[in-house]
Amino acid sequence: MNVLVFLIPVSLILGGAGLVAFLWALRRRQFEDPEGDAARILTDDYDDAPKRD
Repeated sequence: MNVLVFLIPVSLILGGAGLVAFLWALRRRQFEDPEGDAARILTDDYDDAPKRD
């Protein structure tokens, strides 16, 4: 029973860290174009080179 005193705060901290990481990814527009990514893999002109802005 004493281990719950340790495990509950650890789980809350890890859950909060996951939420912060998800919100950070949303603000950095990581999920901007899911339809384009899904269609891009079906094209024949696939390029392995990274995109340059």
